[in-house]
Amino acid sequence: MVRIKRWSWSSALIGAASAAATAAIIVGKPRDPNFQLISISLTSFKLNLPLLDVELILTVHVTNPNIVPIDYAPSSVSIFYDGSLLGSAELQAGSQPPNSCRLIRLPARLHGVELAHHAAKFLSDVANREMVLDAAVDIHGTAKVMWWAHRFKAHVDSHVIVDPVFLDVIHQENHSEVDLLLLS
Repeated sequence: MVRIKRWSWSSALIGAASAAATAAIIVGKPRDPNFQLISISLTSFKLNLPLLDVELILTVHVTNPNIVPIDYAPSSVSIFYDGSLLGSAELQAGSQPPNSCRLIRLPARLHGVELAHHAAKFLSDVANREMVLDAAVDIHGTAKVMWWAHRFKAHVDSHVIVDPVFLDVIHQENHSEVDLLLLS
């Protein structure tokens, strides 16, 4: 005697929900944002006797490759030269839509006192027309999935070679890493 199995709606719904959850995990997996320094613009010199402080605008191209929008808090980007803190740039609080790119302008200030400590290296870099700068920033924010906001921390490290005379970006390597924060 052959027994015929009846169609089960509950099994079909469980199978469809499992397939949808698997697809959401694959497509919605958080991806690290991309950052690229596009240009550096000199805005002013400020006399800070006996040295000058330099103010710049850093134009950064930011890509959010995720399927959810993000909101982020203000942060300070630390700029290093020859292993010493040379200055900082300020990232204002903001947001970025999903799967989007945008240019962000960061006001930066470099301290002449610190540059004076590395005067010999700086003069050598000017003569060679290559200056190596490193930058690091931790960005805290939230990624919104429908009504649920997930907190995250993005850490970005940049290694940039610039022409100190014309402030052109010659080469750069950027690494970013995002950590989802599950606890408050």
